[in-house]
Amino acid sequence: MTKGGKLGELLVRENMISLAQLQRAQTAQNKQGGRLAYHLVRQGFIDETELTSFLSKQYGVPSVNLSDFEIDEEVIALISREVADKHTVIPINRIGSSVVVAMSDPSNIYAIDELKFITGFNIEVVVASEVAIRDAIERYYMGDEIDMDDILADMDLDEYVEVAEDGDEVVDITELTRASDEAPVVRLVNLILVDAIKRNASDIHIEPYEKSFRIRYRIDGVLYEVMNPPLKLRDAVVSRVKIMSSLDIAERRLPQDGRIKLKIGRGKEMDYRVSVLPTLFGEKCVLRLLDKSNLQLDMTKLGFEEKPLQDFKENIHRPFGMVLVTGPTGSGKTTTLYSALAELNKTSENISTAEDPVEFNLAGINQVQMNESIGLNFAAALRSFLRQDPDIIMVGEIRDFETAEIAIKASLTGHMVLSTLHTNDAPSTISRLLNMGIEPFLVTASVNLVLAQRLARRICSECKEPFEVPRQALLDLQIPEELVDSVQPMKGKGCKRCNETGYKGRVALYEVMVLGEQFKEYILQGYSTAELKHEAKRLGMQTLRMSGLNKLIEGMTTFEEITRVTAPD
Repeated sequence: MTKGGKLGELLVRENMISLAQLQRAQTAQNKQGGRLAYHLVRQGFIDETELTSFLSKQYGVPSVNLSDFEIDEEVIALISREVADKHTVIPINRIGSSVVVAMSDPSNIYAIDELKFITGFNIEVVVASEVAIRDAIERYYMGDEIDMDDILADMDLDEYVEVAEDGDEVVDITELTRASDEAPVVRLVNLILVDAIKRNASDIHIEPYEKSFRIRYRIDGVLYEVMNPPLKLRDAVVSRVKIMSSLDIAERRLPQDGRIKLKIGRGKEMDYRVSVLPTLFGEKCVLRLLDKSNLQLDMTKLGFEEKPLQDFKENIHRPFGMVLVTGPTGSGKTTTLYSALAELNKTSENISTAEDPVEFNLAGINQVQMNESIGLNFAAALRSFLRQDPDIIMVGEIRDFETAEIAIKASLTGHMVLSTLHTNDAPSTISRLLNMGIEPFLVTASVNLVLAQRLARRICSECKEPFEVPRQALLDLQIPEELVDSVQPMKGKGCKRCNETGYKGRVALYEVMVLGEQFKEYILQGYSTAELKHEAKRLGMQTLRMSGLNKLIEGMTTFEEITRVTAPD
């Protein structure tokens, strides 16, 4: 019997998960690899803290919270990064002839024997969550990697492709391919890809300019410049990225899209969605990082307040109609939709999605990748879905009248339709649909709920401290006067954990607008967006600014973040 199977049986026997949940987690494990515990937590069948506590009792070893430890460098040096990744372990202390090691699977005697052999010490095991251990590995082993200066020192820059002068650009593809395959260039690109993961970046920007070449990461929604490689490396670096994503390195005049899949450590994969755009001084690459292990499918952990979450759940569980999620690019719309699909994903439901691109694979859901070059767009996919006996349909984005019309017809004929739109807030979604050419009576008949969202940076928990904000500034932010004196704004001081930014991670702000009967009458009467917003607030809608204020009062985010990501009501 496998260790995963043994753990699963124990959890079922203790009624901590059901047999059906175990089977679903095992199916995901068989398809994607990794540990059973990881899939149980990821699919929301058991809380990570609860699982850690269970393992602690089951194997008679203490459990620890790794965030409470500051591990000495000499202790870390006892076990290499490779071994730590291989077994998901980290040494946390040395006591005499013993080393205390945190493990996610205390029953792994093979790992314990190997650690004992490698270190020459007795091994005392404590249990910690897999996510906490991996975070600690990233935190304490950052110095193991080569750095930019080491790579550049190996390079003879004169060998690399020269920057083309203005006019017709002549490119030697053979030379470009050779340069992009040189070891230093390969190492530089690998460093960029791995370093972005360590810093929890969501995007990598590789940008050529007339007299400079820079790399920027988007971390928690904000771009930071991280390095400036020599300009002569521009074409070699871009070509290396294009080769890795199976793009045409000879085509330098048209935009191209591709994908890179890397294996990092044991059982962990990272996808990079690659977009190449010709600019005045060369090709700009933007890589979006798609980390399956960080996909949050538990709606209760996304940042919803109680009433908006109740409204959202109630409306996605309706037998038919449409639920729309709106917001700009990078505001977390896909995560919200995937969490809704995870909630709805049952054996009794046939769920189909049309996505561009498919960002994460979800077991039990039929996902279709759009391909405009062969005529497979959202409208064509939707038509096909309606011949596939669907119950629930997810459309990646409603971009035009044709897609909107088919989606609305599907919602009116007994199907639940989930989709996204690019609008500023929930009330303006109605105007957007009307501007597309959808009749008001069709909007009111089909749309159940509109959710607008933004992502605000979360204050780093390690360096959070009280911060004084002028009373008038809090009043201007629309905090009720009776609450102003009791509000204690917080701010991150800046520490090693958050790279001195004061922020670590993000929290979602939600605006949930339910289309009740009274509100639908206002739409039919032709109310403007401002009037619809006023009536929605009167009927109990919490705006994005109000959601942000709740997060400010709770000490999750800062005064500056609320003003950055939300507009005044």
